Amino acid sequence: MQRQLIWFRQDLRIHDHAALWHAAQSGQVIALIILSPEQWKIHDDAPIKIDFYLRQIQQLKLSLEAFNIPLIIRITPLWKEITKEIKQLCDTLEIQNVHANIECGVNELNRDFDVQKILNQSASDLVLYHDRTIFPIGSIRNKSNQPYQVFGAFKKYCYEQLSISIPQSYPAPTPQQKIEIAISDPIPSLQQLGFKLDDMKQQWPVGEQYALDLLDEFIEHKIFDYQTERDYPNQQATSQLSAYLNIGILSIRQCLNAIFRAQQGHFHIDNIGQQTWLDELLWREFYQHILFDFPRVSKHLPFKAATQNIQWRHAPEDLKAWQMGQTGIPIVDAGMRQLLHTGWMHNRVRMIVAMFLTKNLLIDWRLGEQWFMQHLIDGDLAANNGGWQWCASTGTDAVPYFRIFNPVSQSQKFDPQGDYIRQWLPELADLDATTIHEPYAKNSNLDLNYPKPIVDLKQSRVRAIEAFKQI
Repeated sequence: MQRQLIWFRQDLRIHDHAALWHAAQSGQVIALIILSPEQWKIHDDAPIKIDFYLRQIQQLKLSLEAFNIPLIIRITPLWKEITKEIKQLCDTLEIQNVHANIECGVNELNRDFDVQKILNQSASDLVLYHDRTIFPIGSIRNKSNQPYQVFGAFKKYCYEQLSISIPQSYPAPTPQQKIEIAISDPIPSLQQLGFKLDDMKQQWPVGEQYALDLLDEFIEHKIFDYQTERDYPNQQATSQLSAYLNIGILSIRQCLNAIFRAQQGHFHIDNIGQQTWLDELLWREFYQHILFDFPRVSKHLPFKAATQNIQWRHAPEDLKAWQMGQTGIPIVDAGMRQLLHTGWMHNRVRMIVAMFLTKNLLIDWRLGEQWFMQHLIDGDLAANNGGWQWCASTGTDAVPYFRIFNPVSQSQKFDPQGDYIRQWLPELADLDATTIHEPYAKNSNLDLNYPKPIVDLKQSRVRAIEAFKQI
């Protein structure tokens, strides 16, 4: 059996790994990770996400050693240089084929096409596997053999397929005989790759076992009440698994299997919390398929072509106030400061701050999308783009342009006592539960170390509706 190269990307785990399992069936395996810091900067990857990635590589290296799989680490600043690196490795190590899991962004697909083309010239191949999604990319089609553009219809199709069979996890490979190759690749630090990060990493432990324990904790203790409690940012009611799914410490199949573990793997929904979390996983699935089937969303273009003509405001001071959590709208500022301090933001608050930027401030959604990617530990192109375009009314299934969240009403409904606001805006900690949502509403002369609102919510709503009507 000939040597195989497993190329790890956004899938840093041993268990339930499609490419790794298949590679191990074909011969002895050598593992490869390529770090591309300049490409990450082009893609606006957050330093906290890169730090998370590097720390997980250390865990992966230890796991691979237990299976006698050596790990090669290469630094190739830009993806356009990867082809030469892989070809040289394959020649030196006498590799038959390279195995990897599919990534469906335009740049990622082009990168893999170039690698595949150069390998084919030497009778080798880049063998790609579906691993990041429940269903193979490009496989979900309507009766006209076209991709779905509406989530409801997409979800119905997924439910029908899951009722037939729930995809099962791949087993871990068996230990192989040791391979004697010279490896002297240390795992570089974040600083060595040209990034800086404040000390936030302790909030996000790494490791497959930690992620699986987190998943089990959610399934056993939180999923039943997920539908009723997930929108309250002060409660620890969400799964907190997005970062682990994003870089592949955890697989989507492991999540799916955990949902139906109590049903012995049968597609049977027992409660609304279970169904609601499944639907959230299917939203993630939907946006991955949209990214592949409609590559324009990878190119900073709206899903709805007509919305390219919206006249967004050039308002750098307003944008800066939003970024720094200084808009004078407490729920918005709390969310933005949570992002700055932790690299994460509660999903309900993500919607509130995104709609405030795109509607009340009428600032281009792409600037918000970029800011999120630059700061989120779970920043995923498909999900981030899909969520921003939903809020901006430019995307698939987008909220109608005339439906605009009132952030104060949202705050009063989902943070009724103001506890979430107090956590992130200590300057408002002494205000009562009524005043804290809009401190200056009844007393504009209130003496606080907190800005007054940078925009009138009612007037800005009218402005946004008029801007959208123009197209």
